[in-house]
Amino acid sequence: MRLYHLYRVTVGLALVVLISSQLDKELLELAHAPLFRYGSWAYLILNILVAVLMQRPRHLAQVFTLALLDVLMLCALFYSAGGTPSGIGNLLVIAVAIANMLLRGRIGLLIAAVAAIGMLVLTFYLGLQRPSAAQFVQAGALGALCFAAALFLQGLTKRLQQSESLAEQRAVDVASLEALNSLILQRMRTGILVLDKQQKVLLANQGALGMLGRNKLENKLLAPNCPELVQRLQQWQHNPTLRPQSLQAIPDGPLLQPSFIPLQRGEERHTLIFLDDISQITQQAQQLKLASLGRLTAGIAHEIRNPLGAISHAAQLLQESEELEEPDRRLAQIIQDHSRRMNMVIENVLQLSRRRQAEPQLLDLRYWLHRFASEFRNSARLDQSLHLDTVSGSLQTRMDPHQLTQVLTNLVQNGLRYSAQVHQLGQVWLRLYRDTESDLPVLEILDDGPGVPAEQLQHIFEPFYTTDNKGTGLGLYISRELCESNQARLDYKPREGGGSCFRITFAHPRKLS
Repeated sequence: MRLYHLYRVTVGLALVVLISSQLDKELLELAHAPLFRYGSWAYLILNILVAVLMQRPRHLAQVFTLALLDVLMLCALFYSAGGTPSGIGNLLVIAVAIANMLLRGRIGLLIAAVAAIGMLVLTFYLGLQRPSAAQFVQAGALGALCFAAALFLQGLTKRLQQSESLAEQRAVDVASLEALNSLILQRMRTGILVLDKQQKVLLANQGALGMLGRNKLENKLLAPNCPELVQRLQQWQHNPTLRPQSLQAIPDGPLLQPSFIPLQRGEERHTLIFLDDISQITQQAQQLKLASLGRLTAGIAHEIRNPLGAISHAAQLLQESEELEEPDRRLAQIIQDHSRRMNMVIENVLQLSRRRQAEPQLLDLRYWLHRFASEFRNSARLDQSLHLDTVSGSLQTRMDPHQLTQVLTNLVQNGLRYSAQVHQLGQVWLRLYRDTESDLPVLEILDDGPGVPAEQLQHIFEPFYTTDNKGTGLGLYISRELCESNQARLDYKPREGGGSCFRITFAHPRKLS
C-alpha cells in the first residue's frame, strides 16, 4: 500500500511537471487543456491526502474505493488528454494491475471492467466530437490488457500467497522442531557440551551441568571448571583412536565416560562432547556378576561346605589335642579361622542369590530402636558399648523389620570393631531424629574409630571391596541394597572430630507402597 501511494503521488507530480513546463504543447492543444490541467492538480493533491490519511486501511472497502477512485480520475485524465494517443491508457492498465494485487476475485475484475468500459465509452464520446480522433482498436486493446493484467496478477498473487503461507507454515514447523529439540536436549540424561577452538563452552545442557556440578557453563572456558575433562580432550586430540578414560568431575559424583566428535561449521571447527553416567551401568554389571556368582555358589555350595565343615571340625579336634605343640596349635587355629571366613563368604553370596522381597511394615522407629538396643546389649561383650539417642514422640516409617535388623547389626558391628582399633572400649552411638528440610526420619550410626580415608570413600559400597583381611567386602553392599529395596537411603558422612557416620534416611510411611 505504501508503494501504491508513492506510485500515484509520483504520477501526479509527473503530470503537474508536464503541464507546468509545457513540454508537450501539441498534446495540450489537441486536448481539453484546462480540464487536463485542473485534473492533474486534483489528482496530485488527492493522492497526497490519501497517502497521509490512509496509511493502513482496515477494511477491504477502503482499498476498493481507493482503486475505483484512481481509475475514475485516470479515466477523466484520459478523456481530457485526448484518448489513447495521450498514453494515459497505459497508466490505467498499471492502476488495474496494482488494484488486482490488493483485491481478489470479482472485485478486482470489477475494477478492470470499469477501466475498460471507461476507455471505450470515452473513446466513443471523443469520436463523436472529432471523428478523426476515434481510436477504437487501441481502446479495445487497452481494455483487453486491463482484463489480462487483472487475471494474470490475481493468479500470480494467489500463488505468491500460497508460497508465503507454505513458507510461514514451514517456519512455524521449524521453530516448533527447534523448540522440541531444545527441550529434548535439556531433558536428556546424557550430558552434551559444544566447545569452540579456544575450548569455550558454546552449549551445555542440564544433564552436563548436573554431572559437572555447575549452574552455568555457557561462554566460559572449560579448563577452570573441569580440568580432568580438558585433559581427556587433549588426549583424544593427540590420538582419536584411543578410548578416553572415565573421570569423576565432582567428589561423590557419578563416574563419567566422555566421548568426543569433531564438528565443522563453515570455517569454524567445534567439538561435541557426550558425557555418559556409567555408574548405573557399573552397578548393573556388578549385580549381574553377583547374580551369576550367587547361582554358581548355590550350585556348588553343597560340594564346598561339606569338605569345608570337615576341615573346620578336624582342625577343631586337632586343636583340642593335649599332645599338640603350640606352633601346631597356632596352625590349627589359622585353618579354623580361614574356614570360618570361607563359610561367611559363601553365606553372604548365597544370601544375595536367594534374597527375599522386602515386606515393609509400619514401624515406630523410636520403640523399635529401644528394643533393638536392648537385645544387642544383652549379647555384646563387656568391652563394647551401644548408646541410643532418640527424639521424643513417634517417628514412623515402612520397612521390613528383619532387613532393618540385618542392616543395623552389620553397621553396629563394623562401628564397634573399628572403634576398638583406636580405644580400649568400642563404642557406637545411634541417633534418631527428623530431618528439618525433608521431614523424613533419619538414623545415624556413629563411631569414634579412625574413619574412612578419602581415597576409599567411593569404593566402600562396592561388593568385595574390603580393607580388613578377615572381611568379605559384602556387608556394606548388602546393607545399601536392603535399604534401597525398602526405599530408604544409606550414605556415609565423615564425622567431625574423627570417626565415621553412616546415615539411613527412611521413606515417609505414606510414600512407600
